[in-house]
Amino acid sequence: MVVIPQDREIYDFCPVQHPADDTGTDIITTHFDYHKMEDNLLKLDMLGHDDPTMIRMMEDLTGVNAQEIPLDDKDTMTIFTNSAPLGYEDDPILGPTGAVAVPEFNTKFTRQMLCDTQPERFNTLIRLSGFSHGTDVWLGNARDLIVSGTATVDSTVGCRDDIMLYLMEQGVEPKMAFDIMEAVRKGKVKKGGFQAGWEEAMREHNVPDWYIDSLAKIGYLFPKAHAVAYVMMAFRIAWFKVHRPLAFYAAYFSIRAKALDATCMCRGMEVCRQKMKEIEAKDKEAAAVEEDMMVTLEVCYEFYLRGFQFEDIDLYRSDATKFLMDGEKGTLLPPFTAIPGLGETAAISIVENRVGRTFISQEELLAACPKVSKTHVEQLRDAGALGTLPETSQMSLFG
Repeated sequence: MVVIPQDREIYDFCPVQHPADDTGTDIITTHFDYHKMEDNLLKLDMLGHDDPTMIRMMEDLTGVNAQEIPLDDKDTMTIFTNSAPLGYEDDPILGPTGAVAVPEFNTKFTRQMLCDTQPERFNTLIRLSGFSHGTDVWLGNARDLIVSGTATVDSTVGCRDDIMLYLMEQGVEPKMAFDIMEAVRKGKVKKGGFQAGWEEAMREHNVPDWYIDSLAKIGYLFPKAHAVAYVMMAFRIAWFKVHRPLAFYAAYFSIRAKALDATCMCRGMEVCRQKMKEIEAKDKEAAAVEEDMMVTLEVCYEFYLRGFQFEDIDLYRSDATKFLMDGEKGTLLPPFTAIPGLGETAAISIVENRVGRTFISQEELLAACPKVSKTHVEQLRDAGALGTLPETSQMSLFG
């Protein structure tokens, strides 16, 4: 969102037009991006985020207030280096950490970052978040310094604020420290070098050469406040993964899981593992939907590894979109939308129209649910959701 002063119009700052010069529409647009106006206008990033939604669902399932979760919980902190608190260790598929499905640290890239740094403090996780969100901050830069022993995680640059605060601690004049930070975090130093006098001032105040060289490589830096907020949510979600695992998986599969497919994910560990091998065999030829599925399959695999199971989708008990948990049995009941091709509209139609009735046939189900098609009924049948429900309501008197 770009904020325009009340006494001005957007076309005072950039040209506008109808899309493709189509005067038949009321839509007004521009081909100019924000960077053409950023020195004159205020931009607000209005971003959607799954983490608060996931936290709310876990709170509702468990009664735990996430804001009361201690950010120094030992077992939670441990899963960023090893998976022992989750009941398994150094799995050949998931690797040494327990960070699968934990926001900020779920990708293979960030899990390798955890292996390289072995974080033991919350502050280190914040720096790692900065490394991963930045451009030219980790690979070929901070990672090399840390692995070689030239610098520590705490002494390298992770977020924007680190530069200004460190330079001021070294005695660099505050305005210059701020200007250097701003130039580095926007990638201006990487493109055009330091302004005259900056390098000399840093060396006069004992800023090491490796630090100056590191600044010159950076293309973009994450703000520390963002990193703190993201990691606080990630840590709270990780706490549920350790201490309330079934609620964690119910929330993850309901909210974050992509390319969910109950036909291969909810039929046991071996079926799940075989599907993972199929996708891995395609390597770079795997489609985008298969790459998304691979991420979800990893979480399903861990779910089984920890001793949990999925129930069969049930015509009368399954929710439209959410996984339902049974804490006593250690199971999750998948929703109708976990069936590939069965969308939310059809799923809601089933849930609304099954109330107070028992279907006597697939034919009656189809007639009772206006948003459900014959294809949807076939998908339900193939997923085992219809049990022994006959196809028609007709009775044969003579076999």
